[in-house]
Amino acid sequence: MKLIIQIPCYNEEDTLSVTYRDLPKVIDNVDEIETLIINDGSTDNTVQVARQIGIDHIVSFNRNKGLARVFNAGIDRCLELGADIIVNTDADNQYCGQDITKLVKPIVEGTADVVVGDRQTDTISHFSWTKKKLQKTGSFVIRRLSNTEVTDTVSGFRAFSRDAAARVNTLTEFSYTVESLIQLGNEKLKVIAVPVRTNGELRKSRLFKSIPSFVSHQLATILRVYATYRALKVFTIIGLIVILPGLFGFGRFLYFYFTVGGEGHIQSLIFSTVLINVGFLVFMFGIIADLISSNRKLIERTLYKIKKMEAEAHDN
Repeated sequence: MKLIIQIPCYNEEDTLSVTYRDLPKVIDNVDEIETLIINDGSTDNTVQVARQIGIDHIVSFNRNKGLARVFNAGIDRCLELGADIIVNTDADNQYCGQDITKLVKPIVEGTADVVVGDRQTDTISHFSWTKKKLQKTGSFVIRRLSNTEVTDTVSGFRAFSRDAAARVNTLTEFSYTVESLIQLGNEKLKVIAVPVRTNGELRKSRLFKSIPSFVSHQLATILRVYATYRALKVFTIIGLIVILPGLFGFGRFLYFYFTVGGEGHIQSLIFSTVLINVGFLVFMFGIIADLISSNRKLIERTLYKIKKMEAEAHDN
């Protein structure tokens, strides 16, 4: 069984060697452990450091493309290299590398398809009170939308079986964590969480400039991704929100029409008619979006088969 540990990197010359030294060199029931970095257009000596410390594989971009695209590129390359298990970790040594054994174990035993490292954010000293509360609230929402029980939904410390990795198709340019979790949860894969340790902060996070920026990006990602897999449900809810006030206004007009006459309430009738028509249009958009969603699922199945064939071709 072959494990590849992928490490997205952007100007990580100061922390990459620390992260690499902490990685496990032997894991029970794993025959091969290899490392891969995805260089996201680094302008420092990240690539040179990677070669010096013995990183097995390097994928490089000429310019910075963002964490989500880097993650996708790493997954694709790991599958091409014949990985049976893929672990994603950060180059800033945020996660305890030795806990990779905890992530890999359920996949080796066949009890999970995806394992997410739970950082137990309440115990992290350099996380502010606001950040901890937002993490907890956001994770609660994403658990409901993804049908999983993952407690730390934005943790990037994750292990994927070959089958699960072949199903990952993230489109966002911000962060893959939320999108991939909702996607894989809706694919009915077995996604679990295990507690992991974290190390001291070596540098500030570069993923977002501020908490409001992070929240706005995540909310947009959640809505977009959930609508992709539950389009009819989302548009039906929006349509009902628009239609119900219209029906109330229409009922109000009928009440006054049959009791005191309809004079003076024509505006309510017009406004209610507009709301009902708009709500109906939203519902029709939901039907179209649902058809597009079905088409995406067919495309994802095709991509899944292609990725599996590439991985199996390497085995042979």
